Amino acid sequence: MSAFMSAFASLVGAFADLLQPLFQNASTAAAIILFTALVRLAVHPLARAAARGQKARTRLQPQITALRTKHAKNPDRMQKALMELHAKEKVSPFSGCLPSLLQMPAFFLLYHLFSSRRIGGDPNALLGHELLGAPLGERWHDALADGGPFGAQGLVYLALFAIVAVVAGFTYRRTKRQMAANPVVPATGPDGQPVPGMGAMTKVMPLMSFLTLFSVAFVPLAAALYVVTSTTWTAVERAWLYREAPAAEAAVAPAV
Repeated sequence: MSAFMSAFASLVGAFADLLQPLFQNASTAAAIILFTALVRLAVHPLARAAARGQKARTRLQPQITALRTKHAKNPDRMQKALMELHAKEKVSPFSGCLPSLLQMPAFFLLYHLFSSRRIGGDPNALLGHELLGAPLGERWHDALADGGPFGAQGLVYLALFAIVAVVAGFTYRRTKRQMAANPVVPATGPDGQPVPGMGAMTKVMPLMSFLTLFSVAFVPLAAALYVVTSTTWTAVERAWLYREAPAAEAAVAPAV
């Protein structure tokens, strides 16, 4: 693990050296953003597949509703029929989770790198790198202790919070519109009855994007840059992949 972290630190350092002529003292922060973009590019084919799967599942909702109604008294037969329908249409109920799951190792790798005082037995030189005066290895509470929320470091975090709030608001509005235009059939358990709590989860789901604010506040600044960049990428990517047809836009326009 130590050798792997040393190699990753060298990779981040190489990116920073490459970007140094353009970004000067912020080259390491720019390297983290570049690293995040490369990770997102790598999983983009899976995001496209997930989008196709989601559109297919939306298209299949009438058939799914009909099967659940038809086999309401026979949960085993209902589950088998649903699996057969998904297999026939080549739709995986779990495809939407893959892009997020495959990004987690990259986030935790970056988090560990900028939380470790020593890498490969040597002091972690990356911890001294900064973004506009804010050390990449420190957290929001460190910025608050050094100048307060409107100090040089605090302003960096306020800028990140503002970006996350704008992206979260954009995602919230899109999610609400899409859920209004394409109501999801409540998930059912083996007994054919609605899963307890799923109704509340559906109502809370549009608000999940605002949880990113807490991530930015409690992780090292380097990891916060990853989160903000990835969240912004996700919002733009989903706006493109899940763009509505004109008829769908017209259907949800009154609710805006």
